[in-house]
Amino acid sequence: MANRARKSPEAERDIAAIWRFVASDNIKAADRLLETFEKVFDVLAQSPLVGRARPELSPKLRSFPSGSHVLYYLPLKDGVVVVRVLHGRQDISPEDFK
Repeated sequence: MANRARKSPEAERDIAAIWRFVASDNIKAADRLLETFEKVFDVLAQSPLVGRARPELSPKLRSFPSGSHVLYYLPLKDGVVVVRVLHGRQDISPEDFK
């Protein structure tokens, strides 16, 4: 069975908010952005250690950039769980990952 990417409820909310924001100007661009995220999720599922370790935020947490956003995820035996999708300029803290 192939590795897969799962999304936490917080990540699902982040993605929906990003889509709504971008779609308010350009629905096609919002759809393309989500397609890009899905492709990156697949890459992360196949190579979970490719991202940067982020122990200052949470044990085992890793991050990987995708355009102007950063995908935060946890490696699993059978893929990854994406825990947050945040803008790269957004201030973050360990509380964002609890």
